[in-house]
Order: sequence, then structure tokens, then C-alpha cells
Amino acid sequence: MVILTLNCGSSSLKYQVYDWNKKEVLANGIVEKISLDGAFIKHNPSGKEEVKIEHPCPTHKEAIDLVMKTLIDPKVGAINSISDIKAVGHRVVHGGEKFNKSIIINDDVIRSFNSIQDLAPLHNPANIIGIQAAKAELPNVPHCAIIDTAWHQTMEKKSYLYALPYEWYEKYGVRRYGFHGTSFLYTAKRAAVLLGKDPFKTNVVIAHIGNGSSINAVKNGVSYDTSMGLTPLEGLIMGTRSGDHDPAISFYMMKKAGLTPDQAENTLNKKSGVLGITEKWVDRRDIEIAAAEGNERAILAQEMESYRIKKYIGSYAFAIGKLDAIVFTAGVGERGPDTRLLATEGLEEFGIKIDKKKNTDSMTRYAETEISAADSKVKIYVIPTDEELVMTEDTKALLDGTYDIHTNFKYSFQDKNYENKDRLKSVEKDIKKFPGLRDLIVKP
Repeated sequence: MVILTLNCGSSSLKYQVYDWNKKEVLANGIVEKISLDGAFIKHNPSGKEEVKIEHPCPTHKEAIDLVMKTLIDPKVGAINSISDIKAVGHRVVHGGEKFNKSIIINDDVIRSFNSIQDLAPLHNPANIIGIQAAKAELPNVPHCAIIDTAWHQTMEKKSYLYALPYEWYEKYGVRRYGFHGTSFLYTAKRAAVLLGKDPFKTNVVIAHIGNGSSINAVKNGVSYDTSMGLTPLEGLIMGTRSGDHDPAISFYMMKKAGLTPDQAENTLNKKSGVLGITEKWVDRRDIEIAAAEGNERAILAQEMESYRIKKYIGSYAFAIGKLDAIVFTAGVGERGPDTRLLATEGLEEFGIKIDKKKNTDSMTRYAETEISAADSKVKIYVIPTDEELVMTEDTKALLDGTYDIHTNFKYSFQDKNYENKDRLKSVEKDIKKFPGLRDLIVKP
């Protein structure tokens, strides 16, 4: 059985094709610059070289059409026919309060997503367009929604409510929802495996650091608190998003600079974060290089971003009470040693001690590593996330009628003997670049 997973962003589309019977990834890739000049697809078929194909994609419909054509291309394709695909799993960023787990998509589900798309204006509209375009391409197979906010539905009111008029919550759904739920689910379950603990007796703080970033306090295996709020704007300093700031600043700048509400919102979402600080860079690799060369703005961006992460780690560690591990994941979390070091150094008095050499050597998205010092009371792990696998397993279980909320459902990657075949092949390339990496890989 072949399962396709789709993750539609505002101007991008990530995809993966998975053979369920063989437990193998057949292909994955991304279409970038949708609706912009220079759109292209990067396609990675298993056992073949990556290809990049430029192709106009005015909307997500053309992007999905490009993915389908690439998947069956005689030279670089991964399947014989589109009819080989038997189900599609879609990432949906915001599900509001209605959804606490993944679900098979029908017209009522799409109407629900439409009714709350203003809560995630950069993501949900693209998610919905992607669902509709994929259903048009594959009308006779089931489509499933894997919802980021579902993981956080275990939070208590003391965590998710704001000190605002209660009527705003009752009438308009104003509350903390949290995001990156699929990533947090995967890394929380994997952390429990690495610790050798019952997942529901495990306490971890997970830092998902990428262009979009958030932190999750996981207490006894479920989401207890998280840094993103009503929308994905709150919390950590991100690539282009401001994260936490005085909400009165928006009103102040609207008056001072004559900004409209839409302009102010656009500035906070697309012109702030490390881009706002450096006025030049979003990619943390560029910032690391510039900081190493002494660029003051790059150094400041690193210090600010990492300091915000450190504050959240501290507050969540105290909120949980007893911390088993800190986990870094996503692009920067997996391959950003500068950020990890700055976010954890100086915490020795709290039993958190990073090993600087291990941290430097841990540069891979294909293996789980431990970067804590030998005498650290709290483990520090780097766990590459695998949202696509969660999406695939949820989709298959929904079709089989075996799926349930994660507290009543067990994933394949919760087995201590679980191995990702594709990552095992790829990690050897990284070990050649960073020989010390081999000794850091954690085996349950």
C-alpha cells in the first residue's frame, strides 16, 4: 500500500511517498516558490540522485500536478501510476478546539477548517487549497487530516487561557492552541524510548527550532504547556516572526508610523525575528558564518534567539517539576550547535550540562544523538523529527479503523527495536564529515 503525505505551506509543498508493506520511503521532496517567479521542485527518489526541475506554479494546484507528474516520470519517478497511491495524509496547522486527533476528511471537516482559517492566516488557507487540489487529482482515495494543534488538547485551562475577557474565549475561541504537534508527538515518544521509560512517566522539554520555532513542556507524556498561542506568532524568536513582545507595540507603531492593522500583522509575521534583528538573514547557517566573522547584528541575533529559548527551558522545567531530558529538533535544533550551546550553557546548577565537543559533532538529521555531559543529571538529546512518519501511520490506522488519540494508540517508532532504514543509509555520509558523530548516536 502506497501512502502520499502532503504538507502545504504558504509558498511551498513538501511531500513523501511511503510503501507501507515494505516500510520504505519511495520518494520525498519539496516544491518551492509557489505563486512566485522561479518555482521549482526538488525530488529525491530512493536509490537515485536528487533532481531539481524548474516549473511555473501559480497555485498549489499546479504544484500538486507537478508532484504527480514527477512521481510517475519514467526516469526519476518512484511509482508506476498515480493509481498506486491508495491514501493521502495532509498536514493541517490549526484545528481549533474541535479536533483532538487526526481525522478522515469530508465536507464537514473542510467547512470546519474554513471557519477558523483566520487563526492561522499563513498556513490554513494553503492547507485547505492543498487538500482541495489533491482531492481533485485523487478523487477516489481517502484523504486524512493530521492536525498540529491536536497534540496540545491535553493542556489545562491554566495553561491555555489568556487573562482576557472570558467572553472572548467563549465567543471567539481566543486561547492558546500551540503548534508543531506532529513533531512534538514523534520526539516525545522517541525521547521516552531513549530514556527507557514509560512514555506516560516521562517529562521532557522539546525545542522545535526552525524558521518557525516553538517549545513544548511534556509532563507525564502529554502536552502540558507550549510557547505558541492563538496563532503561530507567540513565543520564541523565529526566522521572520517576532515571538513574545509587548502587545501595545503594535498599537504604538500604528500611530507612530501610520501602519494599518494588516501592515502591522505582516511586519510581525514576515519582517521580524532574526530577519528583523539582522536586517539581512533568515537562514541560521548564514547567521552562524557572519557571527563567526564578528558581525555584531548576527551575534546579537544568536544571543537573543538562544536567550529566549533558555528562558522557556527554565520556566517549563520548573512548571513540570522534574525534568528527564531536553530535546532539540527541526532544522536549527538538529544542525545548529551554536544555538544549542547558547541555550543550555550556564545551567549546570540545575543539573543541565552540555558537552561542547559532542554538541559540535552532532550535525545530522539522520540519527538520534546525546550531547549532554557524562555527569549531567538531565539528558540533552538531538532527535531528528519525522512528521511524515506520524502522518503516514495516522492515515493507515484511520483507514484500518485502529486509530485513536495518542494516549490510547501505539506507534511503530515507540518500539525500542525500531529502525529507520533510509536514515541508517544516509547517516554514514554525515559520519564521514563528522567522525565523532558515530560515538554520539543513542541506541535504546
